[in-house]
Amino acid sequence: MISVIIPTHNRAAVLGRAVSSVLAQSFKETELIIVDDGSADETRQIVQSFKDKRLTYYHQKNKGVSSARNLGMKKASGQYIAFLDSDDYWLPEKLEHQLRFMLDGGFSISQTQEIWIRNGKRVNPMDKHEKPSGWIFEKSLELCLVSPSCVLMEKNLFHQGYLFNENLMACEDYDLWLRISLEYPVALLPGALTVKTGGHPDQLSGKIIGLDLFRIYSLLELEKNHRLSGDKKIMLQRVLLKKAGIYFRGCLKRGRQVEAMRVRELLEGRI
Repeated sequence: MISVIIPTHNRAAVLGRAVSSVLAQSFKETELIIVDDGSADETRQIVQSFKDKRLTYYHQKNKGVSSARNLGMKKASGQYIAFLDSDDYWLPEKLEHQLRFMLDGGFSISQTQEIWIRNGKRVNPMDKHEKPSGWIFEKSLELCLVSPSCVLMEKNLFHQGYLFNENLMACEDYDLWLRISLEYPVALLPGALTVKTGGHPDQLSGKIIGLDLFRIYSLLELEKNHRLSGDKKIMLQRVLLKKAGIYFRGCLKRGRQVEAMRVRELLEGRI
């Protein structure tokens, strides 16, 4: 009934913990799809150490996390899809509680609350990271407020064309949740059933400077390709100009005039 997708790249050291948390779920009607995005470590051996018929392993050349998740969705046979990043893990009743919550409420997509672990210690999210519930589009424009590892959604959304944008090196989740939240409410299950870890050196968010550039790309695509109501369009343009202005000034401050002018041209002289 639920297809769980774990994309992974060179995370053999933590992958086993994520896999174990899926196979130990109290809800058993699951399949686990691991998509190895070109790992050069012991990822394959870690996967092969699990003797469970629900687990399927795919290996592809390194194309990025969006490609890996999209491949997982194409291979999924479940009615629902859940994502789990390979450095995160779930509490044992995550899927059971979340599926019941969605069926009772008639939701197509939901997320759970999460426990944050940074450098091995539990930390509290800042106020700006507070997760909204329902029609979350406006609140999510500034910052991604949906965590992939917390999401459970109907596979029907995939069939409607909701895939991760493989052209975005980062913020691909921000982009997908914004597109979905234009058409669907994203419900929030209050329980903290997902453990999100961070602080390790291979995190994508720590490798890329200027993450707002990819949010700018996403907002430009939304503005171009989606019919937005008046209020939504105004709010999107306001956030777009704010982010573009900050990025533009940052480029000038660091002597990156060519990049600053490129972004200005993208915005058609609006900054």
